Amino acid sequence: MKNLDKFQKVLDLLRSEGKYRVFNSILRECGKYPSAIWYSKYGVKKIINWCSNDYLGMGQHQQVIDSMKTALDAVGTGSGGTRNISGTTKYHVTLEDELAQLHKKESALIFTSAYVANLTTLESIPKVLPDITYISDSENHASIIQGIRHSKAKKVVWKHNDLNHLEDLLKKIPDPKCVVFESVYSMDGDISPIKQIVALCKKYNASTYLDEVHAVGLYGLTGGGISERENLQDDIDIINGTLGKAFGVQGGYIAGKKDFLDAIRSLAPGFIFTTSLSPVICAGALASVRYVKENNDLRKQLQERSSKTKYELIKSGIKVLENNSHIVPVIIGDAVKCKKISDDLLYEENIYVQPINYPTVSVGTERLRFTPGPLHTDAMIFDMVSKLKKTMIKNQALEKSNVININTKAS
Repeated sequence: MKNLDKFQKVLDLLRSEGKYRVFNSILRECGKYPSAIWYSKYGVKKIINWCSNDYLGMGQHQQVIDSMKTALDAVGTGSGGTRNISGTTKYHVTLEDELAQLHKKESALIFTSAYVANLTTLESIPKVLPDITYISDSENHASIIQGIRHSKAKKVVWKHNDLNHLEDLLKKIPDPKCVVFESVYSMDGDISPIKQIVALCKKYNASTYLDEVHAVGLYGLTGGGISERENLQDDIDIINGTLGKAFGVQGGYIAGKKDFLDAIRSLAPGFIFTTSLSPVICAGALASVRYVKENNDLRKQLQERSSKTKYELIKSGIKVLENNSHIVPVIIGDAVKCKKISDDLLYEENIYVQPINYPTVSVGTERLRFTPGPLHTDAMIFDMVSKLKKTMIKNQALEKSNVININTKAS
């Protein structure tokens, strides 16, 4: 390959800056979540997973597994093609109906991932509304950013959760316009002021596009997300959600008015030209959505475990980024240091939490993002907090020692 040395230089720079992404080989043990097996280059060891987005452990729930086994025996593995040609099954249709009911919408449309759902929907809307302007929150997910970019529509970015800035923009921007935002922002764990945003959009005749991927299944009486918790489902035009987090399977979707979704289905290349989800996946997702809807105790347990983890970390002197969600961010503030602490926890303490660095978060805000769930016990929490504190102290001491050595040599 030509110019390979340039690619190698990029990789070397990423490694030196602590931004190189390592994909650890993890084998989840069915029925033992959050325990897992890590296959390192030095051997195999048991670990506790503290950074999974399988927030409720539904990826190993017996009803989900049984539903997938039944579907596998009944129809085999793949869907057989795109939705248009041969890839629409009763499993797909039933799952979409269930998701529409979850969000109290007329219709829903499933995609291979929530990323694809965001990208291809936002890319396709301007095909119908070529003069639309997207008003996008500055902290929106990469899939939203890419979807708006690919759409080539007019775009304005509003300061994160800043209602005054949003209103100023809404006053100036002509119709049609669409405000695009998230309910739970996954890195800081803050929750957007949905009621106020919706009120402003109504006042200035703007459509609303809400990404609920880190909220579906986790908030609201039946898991409809923050929009359900705030009784705003009827006021949100388009909801984006995922099947790969709280529901523990795979895939994404949008929910909204029937005619809108029918147009997206007919115009979106990321939907039209992609093999549909396996009916086995749809069967598992359907079972999971139904179970999570009916078991609000799971949501209560998640919030209790998150609060317990935050409390123990703070009590131990570890700073946790304050928020009102289930996400527990511990800011390290340096990419190299963050990677080192993460590696030490994994190699020495059997604690698995991946470092989060640029471009996922801004430079200087690198962090460890903990996601405790109903299956993380008190003993696991106490053990993790103790080991994290020990590792952070050890790295601080090593850093001071290195500074002293450098200063000694310099003098």
